[in-house]
Amino acid sequence: MHVSVISAERSVFDGEADAVVAPAYDGLVGILPRHAPFMTLLGEGVVKISQSVTEKVTTRLQVAGGFLQVASNVVRIVARSARPVDS
Repeated sequence: MHVSVISAERSVFDGEADAVVAPAYDGLVGILPRHAPFMTLLGEGVVKISQSVTEKVTTRLQVAGGFLQVASNVVRIVARSARPVDS
């Protein structure tokens, strides 16, 4: 599935993923490929985007506020703020 994460300042992530876990306003939500259409408000926390190219890669982004939408195998996250989590 295609995942894009944007904040007010810039695009933070744009690519293919196998799974997304995000902080909704009332708890964590997990998204897998071919998920039913869905929309929720974001809370504050870490979005985890899992990718398998030749090996498992997980991108972690700190987000606060905004929304998450799933439609037609595309996940869109529009956050008030979003930045990579320091490893």
